[in-house]
Amino acid sequence: MGNARIGGCEMQGGCVEQLTAGHATPISVQMIGNLEVRRGETVLTSTTLGSPKARQIFEILLLRLGSPVSKGELIELLWGGRPPGKAQATLESYVSLLRRSLQPGDAKTGPLRTATGSYVLDPDLVEVDLVRFNQLVAQADESAPAEAYPLLAQALKLASAPLLGDELATEWADEARVHHASLVTSVQIRAAETAEHLGRTQDAVHWAEQAVASEPLNERAWSTLVTTLESAGRYAEGLQAYDKCRRLLDRELGCTPGPTLRDAHARLLQKTVEDDGELSEVLAALLYLNDRMRAQPAHQNTRASTKRAQGSSSYTNTAGRVISAFLNKALTVG
Repeated sequence: MGNARIGGCEMQGGCVEQLTAGHATPISVQMIGNLEVRRGETVLTSTTLGSPKARQIFEILLLRLGSPVSKGELIELLWGGRPPGKAQATLESYVSLLRRSLQPGDAKTGPLRTATGSYVLDPDLVEVDLVRFNQLVAQADESAPAEAYPLLAQALKLASAPLLGDELATEWADEARVHHASLVTSVQIRAAETAEHLGRTQDAVHWAEQAVASEPLNERAWSTLVTTLESAGRYAEGLQAYDKCRRLLDRELGCTPGPTLRDAHARLLQKTVEDDGELSEVLAALLYLNDRMRAQPAHQNTRASTKRAQGSSSYTNTAGRVISAFLNKALTVG
């Protein structure tokens, strides 16, 4: 592939090798949440960037920051395969409108550049919160837990709203938003796991709850929540979270929790029983009665079975009284 040129700077294989900023004014862009552009003291929003199509061109180029996007691809994305007559001329008019908003007086040296048949945003002149989010996550990947946790927390502070909050009716924006939301959930889970490792149990529970809220059908998020509640000593809440997850997975996906969640549930039950003598007795009674029901054949009516049942009736009656007393006590509370 031949070399293309942007302003006087060479690109090779479609990738920018260098862009000369000159004396152009850099811009700072917020893509997470509602679109906002800062150029010095000037603040631009989605309504002051020009027409909706001009704004969409800007957003597409932001998603490909530093990489040229051809006019043909922009036309396809903007009009979904049904372009207007003279689509290229219309596109170029939108780009001119966008340039007047982003870089007044800097048509050739501002952030928005023209390549051969393409447009590109100069990454040296454009600071984007989405890029910063990705950088923080990548930096956390290379760091020990004590250094990684504040990086993850800082990234999640940036990602407190959906990506491209002003762009709700385009397929390309939906795809970018879904991808980013999935990444945010994974970072929330990592933040919870890292906080738990550092003994910051309340932070761990907070991030796990955020992950579950972001993706209610994400079993790893539920596993993290149940585990962090266990670490925080909040056993009853952990059991409630497990039960909610179990019912949700059954209703929405027709499946049951996996082994990691089941193991966490078993640990919570054990710890709850150890902390509560009365509950221990109730659980033992329930397990005994359950074992009896499982051991009793459905159509067993012989005289021998009746004698065996009479022999164990004493403990059966005791188990019944234990459960009944516990239920009566529970129902009188409040």
